[in-house]
Amino acid sequence: MPLLTTPALPPGALAGQPQPDLAAGDLLLRPWHPDDRPAVLAAYADPAVRRWHCRAMNDDEARDWIDSWPRRWRHETGAGWAVTDHTGVLGQISLRALDLPEAQAEVSYWVLPAARGRRVAARALTALTAFGFDRLGLHRVWLRHSTANPASCRVAERAGLAAEGTQRGAARHTDGWHDMHVHARLRSDT
Repeated sequence: MPLLTTPALPPGALAGQPQPDLAAGDLLLRPWHPDDRPAVLAAYADPAVRRWHCRAMNDDEARDWIDSWPRRWRHETGAGWAVTDHTGVLGQISLRALDLPEAQAEVSYWVLPAARGRRVAARALTALTAFGFDRLGLHRVWLRHSTANPASCRVAERAGLAAEGTQRGAARHTDGWHDMHVHARLRSDT
């Protein structure tokens, strides 16, 4: 059955260019490197990251996770960046669910414990949102987080993603089903 709309962004919108570094003040968002594996392992050993991302990772899984990002860029299904400063990796941010035909992407992020309280996630999210709108041509960037995670609400609000509503019982965490807040920003938002 033919679609009555054309894709908002054509194939090649992502894969037709190398994945760029993104500046966010004193932060640099850059593609993952194989030698970033210790930071990924540290993140998924952290109780807060494990609680909200619902996973642990061993060394092989961390290597595979890092190796997956260039493939996802080429296949235009996602894009991940290490969030860094002069001290090293502070966290990660990604367009984890990229939908070029609909010109939208879901964002995911985490911050290592030593970098928390410095608005690293909000600054990285602001830079990634600008990249999505200005360079990729996305229409909508969105995220969702457990209603039990108010820190993620603050990140979304500081980065200009408006609260859209609550999805009831929408995600299963280790302690059961969680309601999820949805935040989004449109390219047309000021």
